[in-house]
Amino acid sequence: MTHEEISAMIAGIGLPCAYDRFKDKPGQHPKGPPFICFLYPQRNDFMADDTSYVKITELVIELYTDTPDFDLEAQMEAALEAVDLPYDQERRYIAAERMYQSTYTTEVILTDGQQG
Repeated sequence: MTHEEISAMIAGIGLPCAYDRFKDKPGQHPKGPPFICFLYPQRNDFMADDTSYVKITELVIELYTDTPDFDLEAQMEAALEAVDLPYDQERRYIAAERMYQSTYTTEVILTDGQQG
């Protein structure tokens, strides 16, 4: 997958979304949840013959909501399943922010040179 394909898949949910975080410029940060951030925090390359044979990048998608939103979670899961990405999901409450974070973690092979 390319970074653009991943961005389009996430944008297809219909919520404000950004890579890593929303910029600190006026008008770029959503007024509140729901919104999505995604990032490539690390790689777990497949090594062979003293080289990184396949560069495997971790993809983390964070869905933020005011309350647990099972419909939005189902949409996110359907989007991942539509492109055959297996994932782990975890939900937690962030007390300081007064919102829920549903995190989807998977691995991708980025074909456009973008690497985590």
